[in-house]
Amino acid sequence: MKLIDTHTHLYLEEFQPSPIDAVQRAINAGVGLMVFPNVDLTTIVPMKQLQSNFPENVVMAMGLHPTEVNDNWRADLDVIEAELNSTTRYVAVGEVGIDLYWDKTFVNQQKECLDVQLQWARDKNLPVIIHCRDGLHEIIDLMKSRRENLPLCVFHSFGGSVEDVALIREYGDFYFGINGIVTFKNSKLRDVLPTIGLNRILLETDSPYLAPVPHRGKRNESAYIVHIAAYIANVLGVSVDVVSEITTNNAKQFFAL
Repeated sequence: MKLIDTHTHLYLEEFQPSPIDAVQRAINAGVGLMVFPNVDLTTIVPMKQLQSNFPENVVMAMGLHPTEVNDNWRADLDVIEAELNSTTRYVAVGEVGIDLYWDKTFVNQQKECLDVQLQWARDKNLPVIIHCRDGLHEIIDLMKSRRENLPLCVFHSFGGSVEDVALIREYGDFYFGINGIVTFKNSKLRDVLPTIGLNRILLETDSPYLAPVPHRGKRNESAYIVHIAAYIANVLGVSVDVVSEITTNNAKQFFAL
């Protein structure tokens, strides 16, 4: 069973001058499919270019990342929307969300931007890749207002608590993206995995960030997802084959692959 990396940015400048090599290393490691979520207007072209080299192994999501939201967010969204409405195939809206970790200046704009993109997903019957960093309460407030009109979501790079899982599940049977964070020595995420359950886990790397042990501190890449799968298998007391099969089926169902 091939693994699916449901969130990776191998097209970013960190992988220049050889992003093709990074994709090939992932394929060689047993990663059959990778999902590239967009970041901002500057990443659309390199993302599409890299995907075009591996049409059988890479699919894409289109959205505006919350840290890229500023006073020009409406104009940026016009470009994002046009791309989403183009003939290019996108399997999700993302990555989108709320990020107040570094800067709270544009919190209201981030909320408006997310709300618009949630509506796009609903209109197009697409799932949403949610980026949430110090913004869970703001996202939950939006979900409250959209309780009867929410698309299917995955909380990407999830690192929250059992209580956070319960709060999120009040608004839908959502998925949780688990990456290298789970392997970190001081991470409490391993204790949350049984509450999430294997049938709602999507494997991801978030490359080039958050490299798992034994590569922590290095540039992350999709080939390293094998370490995440093995760690989850150990925590849940199942085989890596079981983790691979179930999470791959989860990804296929979530993205309608």
